[in-house]
Amino acid sequence: MLNLFQNKKILLVVAHPDDELLGVGATMHHLIQYHNCQVRAVILGEGITSRADKRDRAQWEQELATHRNNIYAAQKCIGYESVGIYDFPDNRFDTVALLDLVKVVEKEKQAFQPEIIFTHHGSDTNIDHRRTFEAVITATRPMAHEVVKTILTFETPSSTEWQAFNYPNPFLPNFFVSVGEESLDAKIKGMESYEFEKRAFPHPRSPEALRILAQRWGVVVGKNLAEAFMLVRHIA
Repeated sequence: MLNLFQNKKILLVVAHPDDELLGVGATMHHLIQYHNCQVRAVILGEGITSRADKRDRAQWEQELATHRNNIYAAQKCIGYESVGIYDFPDNRFDTVALLDLVKVVEKEKQAFQPEIIFTHHGSDTNIDHRRTFEAVITATRPMAHEVVKTILTFETPSSTEWQAFNYPNPFLPNFFVSVGEESLDAKIKGMESYEFEKRAFPHPRSPEALRILAQRWGVVVGKNLAEAFMLVRHIA
């Protein structure tokens, strides 16, 4: 792991505010604190507006402003170098041309020049997660001058595990990052920054559930705490 991540630039591409924490926050904190990684989080969707029957940003203006402040509070908890925030429609990425999402990822990649990208698992329940994965894969086709050498996908609690059992390509992790209490606490604190997203136990986004999930993956690989990923591509 040291050779893969040490001193690397990492682009984290997610669909919604709080996705930069749920499946990957402890790992990002660990890599920033202990492996000198520079991490930029890119949040493609606005969040919130799908909770109404029709998308009306004006109706949610105050909540969206709060949401944006919550993003910056969570950023401080994890240590992200920077955050890119976009306003694609919440839970409506299937109404947007995939090319529009790809162009954003390409622009971010060109500006930041990451060697590693983390993004959503491609078979999540949430359509925005699936489209984000598709955009990342499209924007990082392994041509001669592609800067991204490694792509990893993560689970998103309250989405990945809620997919139907027979949906293609379930989340079967083959890459694990052992994290410490400090990094898990940072993730949970960041999640608690999200006024509209945090939930009480036994919801998967609750602090207790996030700790249980880290313990579960730790047990799988003989560690106290861990987060789980699928390695999609690695070019040595």
